[in-house]
Amino acid sequence: MSLQLIEMILRARAVVTMDGPPIENGAVAVSGNRIDEVGKFPEIAARNPGEELVDLGEQALLPGLINAHCHLDYTCLRGKIPRPRSFADWIRAINAAKANLVPEDYIASINGGFSEAKRFGTTTIANLTAFPDLISQVESPIRTWWFGELIDVRTPERADEMVDLAVECLKGSENWGLAPHAPFTASVDLYRRCEEIAGAKKSVLLTTHLAESVEEMSMFRNGSGPLYEFIEQMGRDLSDCNRHGTPLEKFVGATGRHPLPWIVVHLNELTESDFDLMAGLATKFSIVHCPRSHQYFGHSPFQFEKLCSLGFNVCLGTDSLASNDNLSLFAEMRQFQKNFPAVSPENILSMVTANSGGVLRRKNGLGKIRPDAYADLIAVPCARPTSVFEEILAFDKRVNWLMLNGAVQKIA
Repeated sequence: MSLQLIEMILRARAVVTMDGPPIENGAVAVSGNRIDEVGKFPEIAARNPGEELVDLGEQALLPGLINAHCHLDYTCLRGKIPRPRSFADWIRAINAAKANLVPEDYIASINGGFSEAKRFGTTTIANLTAFPDLISQVESPIRTWWFGELIDVRTPERADEMVDLAVECLKGSENWGLAPHAPFTASVDLYRRCEEIAGAKKSVLLTTHLAESVEEMSMFRNGSGPLYEFIEQMGRDLSDCNRHGTPLEKFVGATGRHPLPWIVVHLNELTESDFDLMAGLATKFSIVHCPRSHQYFGHSPFQFEKLCSLGFNVCLGTDSLASNDNLSLFAEMRQFQKNFPAVSPENILSMVTANSGGVLRRKNGLGKIRPDAYADLIAVPCARPTSVFEEILAFDKRVNWLMLNGAVQKIA
């Protein structure tokens, strides 16, 4: 990101800090690319005379939204994958569509996805790409964690080589990580090598898809089902299937019982024994739920209450447009609210702000409006500060004001 740094006071009808209660007639003083002060407008203005004032009027100022899981590679596949009969059929459809794409298509797809996410108020995104060699040809207009998505199902003997090649492409990025795809497509050696890299360089994050579908559960526990048959056709060694444990147990075995933190995506299919296993893992991995993608596939109900009771940090992502309509986190929040009406709007908003900032190891730098946090901010209409969280979740348009890294942005 190449941004001009500015200094100003931002005033709004409500400042939603996600670090305390909303502040009516609030203000935020921005210095460079960081937040300097937060409080009531009269006090902030009195302590900072002469600074430029931007009055956002009848709006709520809140942290920029954080998409904790996305695949911008597939923005171009919006509406092109019919609802599948099985998860394996969906993978087949994705592979067939990808066979017709060239690198220029993926670059256009990633660029288009960035622009769309930004229009919907996303200022930070965790993006998985199967083509880390293309990153150098893309300029991120929002704060981005690039994850190299890795699959060695056909060539497990190349696990180390694949990871090392991805690292060479990723290491020039400011924020990056590694993403072995899933236990059914990534070998134990691939997981091991990713952990070795992350263990040596503490800023490298790790993420993986896990227990996404009932077919994945059937593959490992029963040695049967559409996914088992599909993976068998790909030539994968299936000796770890058929009464050899759940996907979660496979993951735990592949990662040495989690010596490092992981961002685990989905966890839709879990057994009681899985919950027993997870009881001691809350400090070792965070969970990303993708509500609308979950609905698209018709997965088993997401066990949000159980996961929260075990202490897990849960946040939201959009997944890809091969299983979703758009990249709006507001729409994800509304779908989550529909599925879990007892969860407060404030707690739902935290799943795309404060919780996600913690997942990216920026607990006090992203997802909150507080001194020294990054000045990544958005504004949405606010008619009644007393119901500001409800209004935020109900917002179904594109944002018209966004600040990133201290600079007010044009939104195409």
